[in-house]
Amino acid sequence: MITALPVLVFFAETCVVTLSTVRTIFVARGWKSLAPFLGFFEVSIWLFAIAQVMQNLTSPSCYIAFAGGFSLGNFLGVFIEQKLALGNVVVHITLRESASGLIDSLKQAGYGVTALEAQGVTGPVQVIFSVIKRKELARVVAIIKGCEPKAFYSVNDLQIAAEGIFPKRRLRALIPAPVLAMGDMAIDCRH
Repeated sequence: MITALPVLVFFAETCVVTLSTVRTIFVARGWKSLAPFLGFFEVSIWLFAIAQVMQNLTSPSCYIAFAGGFSLGNFLGVFIEQKLALGNVVVHITLRESASGLIDSLKQAGYGVTALEAQGVTGPVQVIFSVIKRKELARVVAIIKGCEPKAFYSVNDLQIAAEGIFPKRRLRALIPAPVLAMGDMAIDCRH
């Protein structure tokens, strides 16, 4: 029979680590006001959970519940952060061929684009940079794959971006990005 205490410890530790994971991501992104707010609740709940474990040191079920809550909290924290898709990323795209079709498609979709001529291991390449909202990543990747299926691209988190060109908010914002991206995949942008 499962007693209420291990279940309570499990849920408390799940909340603590979920909040901790999201708070850490906010700190890394420089979101100073929201991180301390989450930290207050994180520590308050942690004090309750650890007090229960310390008062029941002979209960293996409390240890297992604490460890299980820790594991689930990590998963949920990352999952929530991915679903929120907060902040900006920079997309780096490298092509061996002309990038004009891809550049035009990204511009038509409202994204700012910077293109450079560069030298790769196999010869001349074009490098494209675009700073986008993380919520737009699936759409941009679909445009890349639709125009240049063999393009090399990488995505990096970006803490601060000023000025630049960003798509205006669309009424279609209520439609999930993967669904929007499916419509963009049919675009043939090669010139």
